[in-house]
Amino acid sequence: MSSALRREYLAALGLETWVVRGKSFESRATEPPEALAPRGPAPREGLAPRDGLAPRNVLAPREAPAPRGPDALRDTSAAREAGVDWPELRARVAACTRCALCNTRTQTVFGVGKQTADWLIVGEAPGAEEDRQGEPFVGRAGQLLNSMLRAIGLARDQVYIANVLKCRPPGNRDPSAGEAAECLPYLEQQIALLKPKIMLAVGRIAAQNLLRTDVTLGRLRQQVHHFGLSQVPLVVTYHPAYLLRMPADKRKAWEDLKFAREVCARV
Repeated sequence: MSSALRREYLAALGLETWVVRGKSFESRATEPPEALAPRGPAPREGLAPRDGLAPRNVLAPREAPAPRGPDALRDTSAAREAGVDWPELRARVAACTRCALCNTRTQTVFGVGKQTADWLIVGEAPGAEEDRQGEPFVGRAGQLLNSMLRAIGLARDQVYIANVLKCRPPGNRDPSAGEAAECLPYLEQQIALLKPKIMLAVGRIAAQNLLRTDVTLGRLRQQVHHFGLSQVPLVVTYHPAYLLRMPADKRKAWEDLKFAREVCARV
């Protein structure tokens, strides 16, 4: 990728770079941007001390899944989706009445993207605009996500984008545990069909539901987690909507994206 094109992508992400005299572009491109102007103090999503996090360039050991009660129920739900193809799975999602969200949705939001993609991007649930359009990550948050992907050399149509929930919770409230448990088998089957090399969980709620934990986003970042029976590598970063509210954390998101790219290259 040319230096001019990379600078354009980083500018779209809202990050600035220093051009250091005597230093090559390639060496600068692998470093986090140093010229991000502070926007004033603001609370940050899930920040926590980095003590105990895995080194950035070393894959963390796989974590044992946390025990939970309804595992047998989830296994049964997942089995109901086994063996379906993309069109059938989409039809099942569109007709789903497993939870009360079917009564308030405009339509289901199945997912979008390349069905053989190496990257799977997972958010928490559709918002109002996604509910209207039937596509995840549209509007300003979607535009920022597109810029984040371009910054690491990926176009939107080269990845697959989905949510933990396929229906919008009223008022954009957080998904309940029951809603996530009913909907997660659909995502698990999407993963089985997709066979991604890496999952990128954007936002605290998506990360905590996928990893079945209440650990803060700050402690989940910069580690390699694993999801599902196939143990797909999973990396956590900030949600684009959060970054629109807290642009000072875009630099940390950039570090997460580079880390995810490194992990994917090793798979």
